[in-house]
Amino acid sequence: MRSHGCLPTAPGAPARRHGIRRILLAVLSMIAALSLVPVHSAGADPAPPEADPFYAAPEELSGYAAGAVIRSRPIAMFGLPLPVSATQLLYRSTDSYGAPIANVATVLVPNLPWFGGPRPVLAYQVAENSIGSRCAPSHALHGGWPTGWNTLVDSPFMAAAMLRGWAVVVSDYEGPDSRFLDGVNSGRGVLDGVRAALASGHGGIGASSPVGAYGYSGGAYATLWAAELQPEYAPELRLAGIGAGGVPADWAAIAEGVQGTTQAGLAVLIVHAITRNDPEAGLVDLLNDRGRAMLVEDAGACGEELIFKYGGARVDDFAAAPGLLSHPRFQAALRSQELGGRVPATPMYLYHSTSDNVIPVAGFTGLATRYCALGADLVGRHSPVPGHNPVAVAEVTGAFDHLADRFAGYPHAPGCLAR
Repeated sequence: MRSHGCLPTAPGAPARRHGIRRILLAVLSMIAALSLVPVHSAGADPAPPEADPFYAAPEELSGYAAGAVIRSRPIAMFGLPLPVSATQLLYRSTDSYGAPIANVATVLVPNLPWFGGPRPVLAYQVAENSIGSRCAPSHALHGGWPTGWNTLVDSPFMAAAMLRGWAVVVSDYEGPDSRFLDGVNSGRGVLDGVRAALASGHGGIGASSPVGAYGYSGGAYATLWAAELQPEYAPELRLAGIGAGGVPADWAAIAEGVQGTTQAGLAVLIVHAITRNDPEAGLVDLLNDRGRAMLVEDAGACGEELIFKYGGARVDDFAAAPGLLSHPRFQAALRSQELGGRVPATPMYLYHSTSDNVIPVAGFTGLATRYCALGADLVGRHSPVPGHNPVAVAEVTGAFDHLADRFAGYPHAPGCLAR
């Protein structure tokens, strides 16, 4: 999950909406400078997912294979005239309970030539951090505003990937119910999104395209769950490499650390999601009246909205008794969502700030140690760049270079390497 400390103070104002689009256009204009293909005009703002028939699952959803494309449509990326060929796919995935669900993936292919074999495909996981479908990356990428702040924040990184000539696949990995902090659901959503993208053949990508995955913060969580699940869930889908930074590990420590700060809404998001996602754990019984009201009031919130709403809050403000984060039932529910239970069969480049102010570095170090003990091929970088957001910018080139080498088929050193 990204820190939202730099957010504007009144989300949704029309003037800001157009200002954000102008900023985005400037950021992505570097792609336009390299384009030889005419662009298309931007269209009207799309309906939110709950009112958009494209998102509706067919009645016979269980008859589709995992990753099968149900329907598709072309879009203009962010509703802007950018030199990117973009299409959205409704595809079948499987939630953490084994039930079929319909997710949406957005496939972005730059209007740049690619030489030297099939064009690489990067599964890019936005830090969705939401409990409402209107916050989904697909809606923002289609031009839906004012929600989708994290998708906007990630757009320069998507642009950097496309400037390398890579196709980018952005899946709504939280699924139609926006299940933040559901690792299995997220990992399967990523893998099936890639399956759908390759099957679509959009922009010439296909089964022979090398595939990598990248995400930062909440996007790193989904990326690594996909990497852990791939050998069993999608064995035919070979991942060439993984890049991830600001990796969420030790969820209780994350929630504890942001209490009483400007990022306290993240702790509220964690409490909301884990309580909603695991009703059989009886966590709602541990909440007071304010906590139960929060579950209703914020049922469709985006993460940035909770940051604004709950600055300075503490988890026990919503608890029936002190010590909610240390309660055995709450701890057990969080442990079930931790990474590190399986070893990815893919070379990884992971990085984290040693002074991350949102996600404590100790959790990252512990996760990397577990992966190494399980036999992972991993480069782990403890970055001296301070803060959660700055290291995302400062260290992404290392992760993308790692992916570029894997796409090119260059050999990598096995085992674990600390930097």
